[in-house]
Amino acid sequence: MNGPASLDWPALMRAGMVGLRLTPEQFWRLTPAELRLMLNLDSGAAPMDRSRLARLMDAFPDRAAECPAETESDLNASE
Repeated sequence: MNGPASLDWPALMRAGMVGLRLTPEQFWRLTPAELRLMLNLDSGAAPMDRSRLARLMDAFPDRAAECPAETESDLNASE
């Protein structure tokens, strides 16, 4: 089978068993997605920057009842 869906099994086996030092059993138990993750082939999402964090904080603000603010007396109580 040739095409975009075909996999280079010899290269994947070398990467898994030689590069990652997996046993054959460990290698064959992995899904292709897990192997790609272990080989760092999926770059995934870019790291979060300040503007993305600010947008998330605006979209999902903390509520006072869920996260009570610390007071100076709370901080001194642990001493």
